[in-house]
Amino acid sequence: MKLAIVLNTSWNIYNFRMNFVKTLLDKGYEVHTIAPHDNYTHFLKDAGCIHHDVTMDSRGVNPIKDTALFFELFNIYRKLKPDVILHFTIKPNVYGTLAASILKIPTINNVCGLGTVFLKNNLVSAIAMTLYKLAFQFPKKVFFQNSDDLNLFLDKKLISHKTADLIPGSGIDLNRFKPMEFNRNNVFTFLLISRLITDKGILEYIQAIENLKQKGFNARFQLLGAKDPEHQRGIPLSVIDQWISTGVVEYLGTTDDVRSFIQQADCIVLPSYREGTPRTLLEAASSSKPIIATDVPGCHHVVENNFNGLLCKIRNADDLAKKMENMSSLDDARLKAFGENGRKKIEVEFDEKLVIEKYLMELNTLRKAV
Repeated sequence: MKLAIVLNTSWNIYNFRMNFVKTLLDKGYEVHTIAPHDNYTHFLKDAGCIHHDVTMDSRGVNPIKDTALFFELFNIYRKLKPDVILHFTIKPNVYGTLAASILKIPTINNVCGLGTVFLKNNLVSAIAMTLYKLAFQFPKKVFFQNSDDLNLFLDKKLISHKTADLIPGSGIDLNRFKPMEFNRNNVFTFLLISRLITDKGILEYIQAIENLKQKGFNARFQLLGAKDPEHQRGIPLSVIDQWISTGVVEYLGTTDDVRSFIQQADCIVLPSYREGTPRTLLEAASSSKPIIATDVPGCHHVVENNFNGLLCKIRNADDLAKKMENMSSLDDARLKAFGENGRKKIEVEFDEKLVIEKYLMELNTLRKAV
């Protein structure tokens, strides 16, 4: 059976779905990856995938570029003739599905997250909903990563009940992200891991830090993730450089392996505006680390307040600062319990084997239908 997996970056496939890809290859599927070429493309080829480069700009809406993407995907699908196409991320979900529908190729889609577009009531959100409603007439199955997103699509009649299903994000490799032995730093250390865009609550994090420092609060505040000033909601380099030069935050750059950074922190922070199922929080909880996150879709599915972390209000630096202060004031036993509770929650709800099994069951159903 010939499968195509379509995402917005090769990095995304390699970092979040490689065990799934390897499982498919081990089971005899012919796997074709379709994504922009980047530094991780060769890992896909080395694993046994047949890769197809595509031009895709994930930084915003551009009618000319998006139309070109539709035709590029259409031509790749027409030549490749896959038996099933697996779409992930927004643009493959929309334009890839429309292209596949014309060619009558069955698709399985994955709504990895809605970002903030669905929180607004403007022309962009209206266009997004229209495109989703048009495209989601055609997939055989659409997996959502949290119940809030699924219910939103159902409530707005963007998808039918029979097509929609729920999976626990991309899951997490429990053997790679193992529980870490509890160790409290002499100076309590907070770490935010994210691409530096406003939707992730970076500005609120910085404001919370400044508020705490004004009070004489003693802690370390770290930031790990790629700068992305070209993104529609990216943070200007001049602003980031000022944070670094004035010592507001310790900027740790980027990494291909976050585990050592997670290990050295006391608490992982993610004040995001909305998520699918945030990978950062899965990695942190799987590693037995306490978490502070916003009480929004995606985040509050991973973090239960006063169980494995604390939830704060969205876009509220004062409340975030309060929760950070509360977290650092907890005794060792409570912090350790938060970490242990998080690990147990991940083992039960977010093991990536659950995600892989769902996909294999759906592919088996489609194979029988052929």
